[in-house]
Amino acid sequence: MAFENILTEKDGGIAVITINRPTKLNALNRATIVELNEAFKAFDIDREVRTIIVTGMGEKAFVAGADIAEFADFNVEEGQKLAALGQELLFDLVQNLSTPVIAAVNGFALGGGLELAMAAHFRIASDNAKMGLPEVSLGVIPGYGGTQRLPQLVGKGRAMEMIMTAGMIGAEEAKAYGLVNHVVPQSELIDFCKGIASKIMKNSPVAISKAIKAINANYEDGVNGYNVEVTEFGNAFGTEDFKEGTTAFLQKRKAEFKGK
Repeated sequence: MAFENILTEKDGGIAVITINRPTKLNALNRATIVELNEAFKAFDIDREVRTIIVTGMGEKAFVAGADIAEFADFNVEEGQKLAALGQELLFDLVQNLSTPVIAAVNGFALGGGLELAMAAHFRIASDNAKMGLPEVSLGVIPGYGGTQRLPQLVGKGRAMEMIMTAGMIGAEEAKAYGLVNHVVPQSELIDFCKGIASKIMKNSPVAISKAIKAINANYEDGVNGYNVEVTEFGNAFGTEDFKEGTTAFLQKRKAEFKGK
């Protein structure tokens, strides 16, 4: 896949998407959001890809926010369309992707950058990472899911404080909050993420996709997550991966999942 604003690679079932706008601290403009949409969808239907890692180019930033110059003169209707389209094209897409997505947060993850990281299924941070939602300092609020996902991850009170102060927290504080799972030296970040991805890849991709769906259901208004779990649990019994996994267990051998 050839893009102008992102780089993609695939190796041994692990895909890496790198946002490549280092002179803009990898800020998310409209074109980058569209390219990310295309890359995530392409990797999600690629049967060879079992895990996706998303990160930013360079040592300074994962994504240092949205590209403010693109919307500084928007009116009310244009602002609403911007948020709605962005959520549809990228943030909701990533959250509900059937392929696990790990955000490798290298440096600043601010505004739309933190919102992208939060849309991933979980986050690993470099020790120099800084995270925050500074939108209120610009007279606006987070519009790519930040007001919803941050409280889910860190709790209402901490989310309120982070959003109202427009401040940043460091990697260790983010780990203490539950915003990131691990903090590692920046030089080890991608390899660490690949190590976790390798563990994920030993398991059934069909079962993992069903688990993602069931977990996400708990955060959807009007949806009973327990019912979704029951349904997806039952559906798993009709898969080849279930037959392979149980047979391998009984035969005391390593399962070889086909993702079917």
